[in-house]
Amino acid sequence: MLKKLKKIDLFKNLSDEELKELGPYFTASSFKKKDAIFSEGDPPEWFYIISTGKVKVTKLSHEGKEIILEIISPYDIFGGVAVLRNFPYPANAIAMEDSEVMKISRKNLMRLVDRFPGGVWWCELAPRHDQHAVFEALAAALGVVESPGRPLVGEIAERLSNGGATLAVLDNAEHLLDAVARAAVELYARVSDLRIVTT
Repeated sequence: MLKKLKKIDLFKNLSDEELKELGPYFTASSFKKKDAIFSEGDPPEWFYIISTGKVKVTKLSHEGKEIILEIISPYDIFGGVAVLRNFPYPANAIAMEDSEVMKISRKNLMRLVDRFPGGVWWCELAPRHDQHAVFEALAAALGVVESPGRPLVGEIAERLSNGGATLAVLDNAEHLLDAVARAAVELYARVSDLRIVTT
């Protein structure tokens, strides 16, 4: 379990001691091809990480046709936004092939989140495509509005500095890696107790 956790972007910077503490919170589950892992509207009871196989995240159109929103590959996470924000899963997750997932209950995940009194902020980057996307996504997640004559990064840094240790999760960032790297450099220079992870 620890070796698997170390491969996940969200946990790769944790020490071995922290991973050992984290490991017992996770359980493994297996799903056959076409099995539903969760359905749209289900309560957000579990945060999932795929170990092997492939999972599709889907919704149904008004005509009843399946729309694939995302395909989840090994060591990617899913269900995270609903779990952290405590609203029903907004889509379906279905195994595309025989798959194994690791999962942690919302209750246990929130115990870990409590280590970040400044908050855990989840920023979805998939629909964003320009180089300003990272700061825009962070601003949206934080509820920050740009003030006249002040750069947006300053407003974001001020918000992230209030309240102690803070975690920012930049999800689906693979198409904006350069922008994420530049944003991280700017924010780390301004916010002392910040951890940024990309998935």
